[in-house]
Amino acid sequence: MQHPECGDERLAAEGEVSVARLALHSDDLPHAAKHLADAMLGEPQLPELHEALAELCAKAGGAAAARDLFPLEGDTYLGTLVCRAHVEAAAGDRDTAVGLIASAIGFAPGTPWADAAWLTDPALARVLSPDALAQSVSRVAGHLPDPLPEEQRPAVRPFEQLVRAVAARHPDHVLLSAMASGLVRRLGDTAEAVRLAEHARRTGPGYLPAVMLGNALRSDGRPDEALVVWEAQLAQEFDNYLAVDVAELYAATGRPAEGLPWLERVLAAEPDHPKAAPALHGLRHQIDGNIAHLLALSDHYRAHPDHDYAADLLARLSRQRPWLGMVHSAMEATVNVLHQFLSSPSSSRDNEIACTASQLEPPSSQLAMRLAFPRATVEYQSLPEPDPRRPLREVATRIWEYDGLLPRPAVPAPTAEAAELIRASAEITWPTMPAAYDHAVRLAGLPLADLLGVLAHPPAPREDELGRALLAHQPELWVRAVQAFACLGIAHHRTDQPWAESERRRVLLDLLLGSEDWVNEAAAFALVAVAWTTPDTRADIGMRLLERLLDVGTSARQREVTMLQSMCALMLCCPWGDDSALDLARAMVAHDAEEEAGISAALEQTPPRPVDEATAERAPRNSPAEPATPRPGRLKRLFGRG
Repeated sequence: MQHPECGDERLAAEGEVSVARLALHSDDLPHAAKHLADAMLGEPQLPELHEALAELCAKAGGAAAARDLFPLEGDTYLGTLVCRAHVEAAAGDRDTAVGLIASAIGFAPGTPWADAAWLTDPALARVLSPDALAQSVSRVAGHLPDPLPEEQRPAVRPFEQLVRAVAARHPDHVLLSAMASGLVRRLGDTAEAVRLAEHARRTGPGYLPAVMLGNALRSDGRPDEALVVWEAQLAQEFDNYLAVDVAELYAATGRPAEGLPWLERVLAAEPDHPKAAPALHGLRHQIDGNIAHLLALSDHYRAHPDHDYAADLLARLSRQRPWLGMVHSAMEATVNVLHQFLSSPSSSRDNEIACTASQLEPPSSQLAMRLAFPRATVEYQSLPEPDPRRPLREVATRIWEYDGLLPRPAVPAPTAEAAELIRASAEITWPTMPAAYDHAVRLAGLPLADLLGVLAHPPAPREDELGRALLAHQPELWVRAVQAFACLGIAHHRTDQPWAESERRRVLLDLLLGSEDWVNEAAAFALVAVAWTTPDTRADIGMRLLERLLDVGTSARQREVTMLQSMCALMLCCPWGDDSALDLARAMVAHDAEEEAGISAALEQTPPRPVDEATAERAPRNSPAEPATPRPGRLKRLFGRG
C-alpha cells in the first residue's frame, strides 16, 4: 500500500506536469522547465514527467539546446539539477549526466534519482570514463553517512551497481577502485569494500588506497588489521588526519592510551589542527571519565567555532548523560506511584487518584502527577528533618509556599503566550549543555514573572509523538524539561547587566538555594550552563553549587534527599573546583543516603558551606522551625574568588 505522503507528492508532481504542459502548448519553455523541475523534486520516477521533459527538449530544438533551460549556476535547485542530468543523458553526455545524478544522491540519498532507464542500461558501463566516474563517486561518498541507513540504500543501489560494473571493466584504475570501495562500504558490503581497496593498494600503493583499505577493514570488524595498514602508511608518509584516525581507532577498540601519542605528535606540529585537539580531549575523557575534558572540548569549540568536529564529538560524549545531554530522572516515591498508575490498563486521565506519601517530597513531583491525572491529590504524612521547606538563606524569589505540609504555588501562572513559547522551546534532550543554553535564547524576551510562573504552572507537553509518549509514560521528564529551560531563559535575562550584580544571577541563586524542590536542580543546571559558556563566572557558580551540595549531604545523613544524585552530577560538571568538593560529589554518587559512613567521611573532609560568604545559619521558612546550628567557614580556598 502506498504511503499517504507518497500519494500526496505524486499528486503534486502530476499537477506540476499539467501546468508544464500548458506552458509548453503556449511555447513558454522557461515556465515549463520550472514546473518540471518542481515535479522532479517531488516524484522523479513519474512517467508523465519524463514524457513532458522529452517534449520540452523537442520544442527547444533538441536536448543539447534544452540545457540552457536548466542552468547550473550558484546554488542550483535540486529539481533543476536532476532535470539537467536527464537532458545531458539525452544529449549524449553520459559522464556529465552521471556526475549530476551523483551530486543529487549526495544531497538527498533517500530519493531514487538513480533509478532511471538510461542509468540502469547495462551498456552505460561500456561508455563511461573511469576518470569521470571516480570523481563522481568522490562527490557522493563525502556526503553519505557511513554506513548508509538501510531505508536509503535501495535508492542508491542503481548507482552503486553502475560503479561496480565500471570498476570491473577498468581493474587497473586505482582511484576508481579506491572510491568504489568507499561507496560499497557505506552500502553495507564491507567484504567487497576490502577486496576493492586491497586491489587498489596492490595496483598502486599510496595514501588513498591505504586510507580506504583501513576504513574497509575497520567496517568489516578487523580494526587491528586496519591499524597495521594505517601505521605502515604513516611510517612512509606522516599525515595528520590519518594519525587522528589511528588514535581514534585505538580509542574505539578500548585502548585510548595508545592513541594519545599520535595526537600529541600531530599537535606538536600543528597546534590548531581542527580534529587532533578535540580528539585528545575525547580520549582523555575515555581514559578517566573526568568531565574536565568535556569542558575543555567545549572551550576549544568556543575558541574555534569553525572546528565543527569539536561540537560533534562533545555531542557524542554528552548523549544520554544526565544534565550534559538530557534531564536527570526523578527519584520521588510520588513519581514511582505515578508510573504504576500509568502502566495500569484501567488508568484514565479522569481517574480520581488519592496518593499518600510517608513524608514530604519536592512539590514539583505533584505537577507531574496532575499533568497525567488532573484530579489527583497527594497527601504527606510527616515532615522529615532537616525541614526541606526551609531555604538555605533568606530569598526574595519563592516558587512554593506551604500551609503545613500542603504546598501551593507562590507565583501566578504565566501568560498564555509565554507558556506556549516555553512549551515550544523545552526539550528533554539536547546535543550539549552550551547548545541547550543557546537554544533558550529565544526565551530572553519573556518577563521574569512568566519564566518564574511556568516553574509551578508548566504547560502540557507538545501535541506530537514525543509529547504524547511523555504524557502517557513519564510526564515528570516534561515538567523537569520545562523547569530547566525556564531557568535557562532566566539565565538570558538582562545579559547587559554584569554577572556579579545581575538580576539573573540573583534570581537563579534564590531558586538554587530555596526550599527543596526540582527547581533547585533546574536552577543549578542553568547556572552550570552559564559557567560553561562564560568562564569568568565559574568560580562564583561552583561555590554556590557546593553550598547547595553540602546541604544535600548533611540532610542525607538523616533523611532521604531525592535530588542527591542529580546535584552530585551537576557538581561534577564544575571540574574547575577543588578536588575535595568533587570528591564529595563522587562519594555521594557512590553511596545511597542510607550508607551514611561514606557520605559522612566525605563531608568531614570538606569545609562547611557559607551563606552570604560567611554564616551558615538557615533562614526561617513559612512555618516556624528552629534554625540549624551555624557552621562557620569559607569556601574561598576551594574555588577562588569569582
